[in-house]
Amino acid sequence: MGVATTPSYDRRASASLFSRLRTSRGQADPFPIYEEFLSRGEVFPAPWGGSVVTSFAVCDQVLRSRDWLEPDKRWRDQQGAGTRWNAPSSQEMSNTLAALNPPDHTRVRRAAGTFDKSEVERISRTVGRTTDRLLDTLAEQLRDGEADFSALVGEELPVATIGDWLGLPAADGARLRQLTHDQVFTQELLPSASQLAASDAATAELRAYFMDLVRDRRAHPGDDPVSRWIQTWDAMEPDRDKADEAVYFLVLFVLLAALETTSTLLTTMTLLLVESPDRWQQIADRPDLVPAFVEETLRYDPPTHVISRVAAEDCFLGGMEIRKDEMVHLMVGAAGRDPAKHAAPDRFDPLRKPAHLAFSGGIHYCLGAPLARLEAQTLLRQLVRRLPRLTLVRRPSMAPRVAFRRLLNLDVALA
Repeated sequence: MGVATTPSYDRRASASLFSRLRTSRGQADPFPIYEEFLSRGEVFPAPWGGSVVTSFAVCDQVLRSRDWLEPDKRWRDQQGAGTRWNAPSSQEMSNTLAALNPPDHTRVRRAAGTFDKSEVERISRTVGRTTDRLLDTLAEQLRDGEADFSALVGEELPVATIGDWLGLPAADGARLRQLTHDQVFTQELLPSASQLAASDAATAELRAYFMDLVRDRRAHPGDDPVSRWIQTWDAMEPDRDKADEAVYFLVLFVLLAALETTSTLLTTMTLLLVESPDRWQQIADRPDLVPAFVEETLRYDPPTHVISRVAAEDCFLGGMEIRKDEMVHLMVGAAGRDPAKHAAPDRFDPLRKPAHLAFSGGIHYCLGAPLARLEAQTLLRQLVRRLPRLTLVRRPSMAPRVAFRRLLNLDVALA
């Protein structure tokens, strides 16, 4: 390949967009800024190096292609000491399924298994019971006035579901949930030093908790995924300490994936429902649209707005020259509003043909997508069936993040 010709002013011009995206106003409503991203082209230079991808087509291309890799441990080690990639939490994440490339990814994903139809059907009974219980609590609070849907339902359903599946004590749910909120900062686009420190501390506590869990399940196996993963890894790895470590990383990955993004999906979906009487009535009249409403939520405002990949070799992407090991940031939140893919992209329309990148793509397609869909569809169906129409009391506050969305509250009342 020839010498790259990207002019320096391109990076400076995009810096203001990211600065605005990191403000409270930008995090509350990033979509006008994403419109400016899209106007700059499919691919453009990031102000800190690497490139930004905005279009649906190119984001989809990168996610599906084996020519683009996860920033794995090898890549992170190459970035050098003192970078965010060398933080203890980042190094720990490099050993989880989400940060592996083939052949390691193939081996671990096969060991993890999948949420097949029979497993989802079994979990669905727990999800249904838990949703009913949480909606009972919500309804009780609503009789006295307003209630925080996020705290009472959106944050509770995922931790109860995955905790029951993994066989975790229910009393540990609140602490595990808070630890995941802190841990995710290491996966943010541009984490601050204080955010990385919080993530490092949370990751260390999660390691201690889950290593104790794995040792306990080895000593007292049961009919649960952790015990089954121990059996699977014992057949693959003769060193028991290494096998336990592998199971720990799998459990850590499952917890992080099941809690953070699913909570955001549930609360965002409910926000979209309660802010429009017409949407509530549409689902009440046509419960068959519940799956489509969930998919449109995933397009319109997905839990994850940025996914990063690195180039396996020198290449061109969207007309830009990309070097081997250079990182690209896929702005999937912007891609969901790409007018080249979606007509009237800023209109929420459950009747449109579903197409989104919320669950990534290719070999890294989200392992827990069936579980997230199950929880969202169950909640939406039972919420509209059981309660009279709810209305939004005030706009929610947002966590200080760009890549991983999180609504800190969702205050609702009876309409």
